[in-house]
Amino acid sequence: MKNKIRIAARLLLGFVFFASGLVGLLNLVPTPPDLPEKLQAFNAGMMAAGYFFPLVKATEAVCGLMLLSGYFVPLALVVLAPVMLNIFLVHAFLAPSGVPLALIMGGLMIYLSFFAEPYASTIKSLFRK
Repeated sequence: MKNKIRIAARLLLGFVFFASGLVGLLNLVPTPPDLPEKLQAFNAGMMAAGYFFPLVKATEAVCGLMLLSGYFVPLALVVLAPVMLNIFLVHAFLAPSGVPLALIMGGLMIYLSFFAEPYASTIKSLFRK
């Protein structure tokens, strides 16, 4: 049973990051016009930097693919941790309607990182002296 939960969590998180990365890289969905003003400014700043938005979306797509394939899962979880933190903080401060989804994704990431073997032992080893 634990094996099925681990696989489901990995695949769900992987799909969300892979799809989000591809949608952002390929500009498949237009930006909604009713975004809060501060979130529009945040997005404009990321786009104005030139490299940053494509870098984040490529990172999401590659790490999502790692999670979907099951290869290098601990590496993907470590690389996605600051991305996930930023997703949560953006929704917490700029677009509160997205907080529930950010909490679900964060919960999946915490579960995979600290409670799901064999990934948890690798992640926990990063916190040892």
